[in-house]
Amino acid sequence: MSKKNVPSPPPARKPRIDAQRNRERILEFAKQAFTRDGAAASLDEIARQAGIGPGTLYRHFPTRDVLIEAVYRAEVEKLAAAGPRFAAAMPPLDALRAWMMLFIDHVSSKMLIVPAMDTVAGGSSRLIQGSRDLIRSAFAALAQRAIASGDLRPDTDPNDLLRALVGIFHTAYEPGWEQTARRLVDILIAGSRPTN
Repeated sequence: MSKKNVPSPPPARKPRIDAQRNRERILEFAKQAFTRDGAAASLDEIARQAGIGPGTLYRHFPTRDVLIEAVYRAEVEKLAAAGPRFAAAMPPLDALRAWMMLFIDHVSSKMLIVPAMDTVAGGSSRLIQGSRDLIRSAFAALAQRAIASGDLRPDTDPNDLLRALVGIFHTAYEPGWEQTARRLVDILIAGSRPTN
């Protein structure tokens, strides 16, 4: 058979809309269940709450570890996707501040699911490490936009701001840390503003 007659592989298909909807519902109910019950959450109960059969859940997520990882990854992807959405709808500094506040909410909800994340191979630190680049690039794009607009000083290093923000999260197990983190976001932004 000549190369001209070799059929090309079919194009990759997008998931059907109902399959995508099922996946999103599973992830939402799984997040609630893992937050409430940890890794011991019933997968059958997650399927029931999502309005699907257990077979559908296992088709999307063959193991508990795969589901836990997918829940965390979906939350990180939502956080990263908020960056361009905020940039399109808000002035640069407002978009940066809104994203930083959303990052605090992300960490707060992540703290609730960490016990479940710690049960997967490599634990929560492996999952968190794998998400750093996505978070860093979303933040850097917003910070660079605020620098380019003149809202932040030209010598502002987005990595410094992100390191300071991440440093705040070392107090995440202390009561009331979210309010402190929100105040510190405003301090970080104010300290990075032009002086004249």
